[in-house]
Amino acid sequence: MTQEFINPSDGVVRQYLATSKTIAVVGLSDREETTSNRVTKEMQARGYTIVPVNPKLAGSEVLGEKAYASLAEIPFPVDIVNVYRRSEFLPDVARDFLKADARIFWAQLGLESLEAAEILRAGGCDDIVMNRCIKREHTRLILEQ
Repeated sequence: MTQEFINPSDGVVRQYLATSKTIAVVGLSDREETTSNRVTKEMQARGYTIVPVNPKLAGSEVLGEKAYASLAEIPFPVDIVNVYRRSEFLPDVARDFLKADARIFWAQLGLESLEAAEILRAGGCDDIVMNRCIKREHTRLILEQ
């Protein structure tokens, strides 16, 4: 039997978005044409504090915010870790997540990994969303309510 990842209910996801203020974005690009940049810029415009996480951009600024090489290097707590890395990299990001002061693991639309979910749950994190666009969910569950 193949297991599949099941996302939390809309009510839980709405609560995540409504109570969160800071989003660390793993794989955020500084190129404006990328999905990660466009979606993150929109979430920033909607009032979230953005924390870029990209080893290639560490120390520079993306969308006006200092970029970090890894989640563990962020010196303050973050609410949501929004991931723009291919699914095969999600287990590694999950391990980094567990070293950080973060609450919710969110993999963007098209990204999912049972292994990452197992790593997160084994590390004590049950707040996991995968294969969902944070901007679309915010629009649907917060703005359209």
